Amino acid sequence: MKKAVILLSGGLDSTTCLALAIEQGYDCHALSFDYAQRHRGELQAAKQIAQFFSLNEHRIVQLDLSAIGGSALTDLSLEVPDYQQSDAIPITYVPARNTLFLSYALAYAEVIGAYDIFIGVSSIDYSNYPDCRPEFIEAFTKMANLGTKFGAEGGHFLIHTPLIHLSKAETIQQGVACGVDYAMTVSCYQLTAEGKACGVCDSCEFRKKGFVEANVPDPTVYV
Repeated sequence: MKKAVILLSGGLDSTTCLALAIEQGYDCHALSFDYAQRHRGELQAAKQIAQFFSLNEHRIVQLDLSAIGGSALTDLSLEVPDYQQSDAIPITYVPARNTLFLSYALAYAEVIGAYDIFIGVSSIDYSNYPDCRPEFIEAFTKMANLGTKFGAEGGHFLIHTPLIHLSKAETIQQGVACGVDYAMTVSCYQLTAEGKACGVCDSCEFRKKGFVEANVPDPTVYV
């Protein structure tokens, strides 16, 4: 079995991505991040998901992005806004987050001899985050193969984005077909202490819309 590193946030997309990688026969090593995000519910979800899929390894990396701030997800003085249809990049964008996460995944992959990395980004149902676009993934892949020992010695890293051209509904349908229990996943940007989703942030709105369009019952408990 080929090894793969999976970026696992505990959310709907990354869990579907993990299930697809397993279905393709990869030996999956999951990587999550405690980056001083607004709540830790997604990390608890990631742990549960890793156990559900009986992964050989699930690492949680400490990365304090609150020291930089600039996002409602890492700066508690900023409020998470209700969803509004807009082409603007929202305040919930975390500066360079996917660049940082993929860099850690790249280092981890090189150490364990995994030359496939999976990330659950989508350029369809998303919040206009620039680091979810195909152009970004292509640029990062080029950098990965220029700036690593493996690449310099003639190897080639692959960044897999199986959801990048899928709607949220299509993602959910693929996940259901792979046996994903979406009750385990957390999408909300401002989960309550009781584990309830707000139902009004960008991520909740895309999640609710996805389940409706997929004709799949939404197991999320909303406020």
